[in-house]
Amino acid sequence: MSEGPAETSVALLPEDSTFFARPTFGLHARLGALAALFIVELIAISLWVDTSVLQGKPGLPGWIENAGKAALQAMVAFAALFLTFGYLHSKGAWKRISRELAEVPIQWRFLAGHALAMTAFAGLTSVLFSHDLTALQGNVVAGSWMLVGACGIVLGVFSAISPSASLYLFRCTGAAWAYASGGAVIVFQLVGRAIPLWQPATGITFVLVRTLLGFFVADVVANPATSMIGTREFTANIGWGCSGIEGLVLILVFTSAWLAFFRRELRFPRALLLIPAGVVILWTLNVARITALILIGSAGAPAVAVGGFHSAAGWICFNAVALGLSLAAQRMHWITAGGQSNPPEVRTLGHDVSENPTAAYLIPFLTVLSAGMLGRATSGGFEWLYPLRFLAAGIALWMFRDKYKNLDWSFGWLAPVAGVAVFGMWMGLERLHGSGDSSLGANLAALPSAGRVAWIGFRVLAAVITVPIVEELAFRGFLMRRLISADFESVGLQVFRISAVLISSLAFGVLHGDRWIAGAMAGIVYAGAQLWRGRTGDAIVAHGVTNALIAAWVLYSGDWNLW
Repeated sequence: MSEGPAETSVALLPEDSTFFARPTFGLHARLGALAALFIVELIAISLWVDTSVLQGKPGLPGWIENAGKAALQAMVAFAALFLTFGYLHSKGAWKRISRELAEVPIQWRFLAGHALAMTAFAGLTSVLFSHDLTALQGNVVAGSWMLVGACGIVLGVFSAISPSASLYLFRCTGAAWAYASGGAVIVFQLVGRAIPLWQPATGITFVLVRTLLGFFVADVVANPATSMIGTREFTANIGWGCSGIEGLVLILVFTSAWLAFFRRELRFPRALLLIPAGVVILWTLNVARITALILIGSAGAPAVAVGGFHSAAGWICFNAVALGLSLAAQRMHWITAGGQSNPPEVRTLGHDVSENPTAAYLIPFLTVLSAGMLGRATSGGFEWLYPLRFLAAGIALWMFRDKYKNLDWSFGWLAPVAGVAVFGMWMGLERLHGSGDSSLGANLAALPSAGRVAWIGFRVLAAVITVPIVEELAFRGFLMRRLISADFESVGLQVFRISAVLISSLAFGVLHGDRWIAGAMAGIVYAGAQLWRGRTGDAIVAHGVTNALIAAWVLYSGDWNLW
């Protein structure tokens, strides 16, 4: 069998960027140094900034106070999931790029750019958290603050791993990015909803910290009624951030995604033991972390201790546990069914890798979710940035337009009939549900006439055009077939498996919140429309007809609750 073209090395950096020839490091050393840099910066920000000063402020500043921590945790979850899954999925590729990076110097120009970005970030932080801004000024400063911070992260990554190497890592890891993105979204949604578990979790953590602290000091000060614990020199309140709930959510999402990603290489139900093992280990480390920080505060460094309670210490533990469980499970034959199978490797970083087929089906959907999060973050009670969802979906779909040429966009008479049937079912369940009136109508009435017409126009366009395309690609085009085979593109659109239909439809239903039953039933009908003739167009048209009828009913009757 022919070996193909001879290997050629391609420089990861342009020739004029190698002024400093040393020091150089491999991939793992670079990732470790990068993580250390980000952790130090995050701890410094945590010691400096008190986000409570933004409480009650409108727009983005208020969102930073309410959801900023959950967003940061979602970013941490994405990084942990992507790096772990990517490494375990493509060990050979990671070793190859590590060898090549060892011959490449640190990109000091990007590191300088990171330093400049973080300097600007510090200046914006001072303005955002120390000045009384108007609503418009607050949104502008907060938006700039977030944008500059994101640029600083990207430049920091590029200083350690060149853009070409970063692109190679992304493309050789298969669907790891999709699992990581899904996990990040779940973390963002679940952290706030886990509040009901806060009190019992705090009680357990309080007892464990008091027990462990008793081994080091004789004068433990503990008040269970207020969750205050410490010593005579330093006490701390075990609140939401220290209760262990955040770590519980993170590790549950991580282990669940890990089990799903490597399900073909694991022995079930034995592998399910990784979930409680991760929870117990992370909770134990959280107790140890709180105890250590109390001891640090008692030793005369209260500022470090207080900052540590709200810094990256807990996330360091999470990443260590997540990576440790993954690597340990790979070496436990009692859990693993066999060796990991890596995808074909590219000979050098200069050669292109095969296109990731998952991206065309999921990126538009994830883009719309991200646009929705941003819109709700700046909305208060009314999502005035809803048009951003339509525009984001349009851009994402345009990016993959060549990929969609292979899909069958035609449709038959069954598609609109199915759409009408789902509309009737939806309205019937809505009457049984008995939902109250929405405030959307009042919010729209408060807008100028041009703004009201524009918002409604984008809302209808999104409901009828982009939403059906994006959601059908994700749930029927990808997920339903992915549940049948890892090589989902090899699964024909008429291949039927009841479990795939039900699971994908249930996931589609969950997307619709309180209307999950109606959403799941609609998903089954849309799946049937696609399976009927094996055409994506049938499912999309059925979905579009349903949404068009709902939009028409909303505009005719003023039943804004349906939107």
